[in-house]
Amino acid sequence: MASAATTQIKDTTANPAPLGLLGFGMTTVLLNLHNAGCYELNSMILAMGLCYGGTAQVIAGIMEWKKNNTFGTTAFTSYGLFWISLVILVVLPKLGLPALATTNTAMAAYLAVWGVFTAVMFIGTLRLNRALQFVFASLTVLFFLLAIGDLTENAAIKHFAGYEGIICGLSAIYTGLAQVLNELYGKTVLPLGAR
Repeated sequence: MASAATTQIKDTTANPAPLGLLGFGMTTVLLNLHNAGCYELNSMILAMGLCYGGTAQVIAGIMEWKKNNTFGTTAFTSYGLFWISLVILVVLPKLGLPALATTNTAMAAYLAVWGVFTAVMFIGTLRLNRALQFVFASLTVLFFLLAIGDLTENAAIKHFAGYEGIICGLSAIYTGLAQVLNELYGKTVLPLGAR
């Protein structure tokens, strides 16, 4: 009786997580510099939201799907589409369609739903490293702060959320760059905090 041959397939594709984390982190920092009052909402933020925060994260999510990573696929694709939808929410009323403007209450609901989603995704990070746990925990707080700021129309809460969002974005940038450098050097250059 002939024995069946076993073929093992090795995944040689690149790690898409740094792309997604950097797209998210850099766009988050730039938007939250606006929320903190450093400058007005402008085309730089919208372009980053469409291109790097949005499109790059969707690409990273699709790459995670190819690697059979459900968490990465869900996170990166969802947050990529969050950025694209946020840009659309801002731009549609400015295209001569004022009836499509989003009220503060509706925006608060939008942000709160993303906060709930992020809180559940945070639970998933408890099986991952400490750096990702911090990114998702701080993002959960950010979404709820922004929702409360819109609901109450409290400028102080929105400014505070901006500073918290800068920290969140910087943590994602750190996590993405740590993965790049650690892989390149084959050792821990920037620690991620093993679970």
